Amino acid sequence: MNIDALFGTTSWLWSPWMAAILIGVAVVMMWAAFAPARPAAAVRNRLDGYLDRTDVTEDAEMRASFVGRVFGPPLRRLLRLLGSLAPRRSVQATELLLRQAGEPLGLSGLDFFGLRLLSALVAGGIYFLVTKNSLSSSLLLRNSLIVGLFGFFIPWLWLRSRARGRQNEISRAMPDVLDMLTIGVEAGLAFESAMLRVGERWQNALTLEFRRAVAEMRIGTPRDVALTRMAERAGVAELSAFVAILIQSDQLGVGIAQVLHAQAAEMRVRRRQRAEELARQASVKMVFPLVFFIFPALFVVVLGPSVMALGAFFRQMGGGG
Repeated sequence: MNIDALFGTTSWLWSPWMAAILIGVAVVMMWAAFAPARPAAAVRNRLDGYLDRTDVTEDAEMRASFVGRVFGPPLRRLLRLLGSLAPRRSVQATELLLRQAGEPLGLSGLDFFGLRLLSALVAGGIYFLVTKNSLSSSLLLRNSLIVGLFGFFIPWLWLRSRARGRQNEISRAMPDVLDMLTIGVEAGLAFESAMLRVGERWQNALTLEFRRAVAEMRIGTPRDVALTRMAERAGVAELSAFVAILIQSDQLGVGIAQVLHAQAAEMRVRRRQRAEELARQASVKMVFPLVFFIFPALFVVVLGPSVMALGAFFRQMGGGG
């Protein structure tokens, strides 16, 4: 089927205005995807309000940017409409990954799946409009589908990278945070107060989870439930093990200070072992840049003059023969 014959009568599809609109939508989507994370959920705002009791005189909606107020609601409705096409299992896996990434932009699983679909449509549509006059119909369709697939997977790759970075940040911060918790508990603070004090001193992914867990405890959530939710949101094995041991020790009546001492020492040992493991892996990871980047340049520098001399010698031999 010839695409030009099928859409020949709708010349407005190929107009510069349509290309400009699609490019503008792509720019807005990229801005929304890579903007700094802002907790937009109502529950998240209520929980944060227990920690930040400063008087707020202006409405939250008016504090948002002009672009967010104008394009945010219709864009969110569009994403929710596209996300309704997602299978339930995929939405659940995406929601888990969003929680591990810190719930960027307050997106739900449906919203993020709709973002992936919209990214695929925009990427494929822009490529189709740009190259429609330089390629045949079959190549145009194939390449547009490939570009659309790239657009579909790029948001997921970004979210997975963000989740892994957040988990690494939590793992690196755990030994120092546990030391601070131990000092606070031994100084006479309650465990929740020590968690809140650590959250006030430092600003990282783990202390933010501490603040949220303390806020949940303050509104009536049991300690073990709030800590279990914190471990599930983080998705870090070390934090999950620490929470499990902490809950078990609380049930058995063991002192929290002793548990914190033991866990802090264990976390420091794990961090040192992880550093040693990465150091051993460095030699293997250096093989790729050595083979493909350093060795070719070295061969050119060392063997380049010899090759030129050998070439001149063979030319002289051929001319003399």
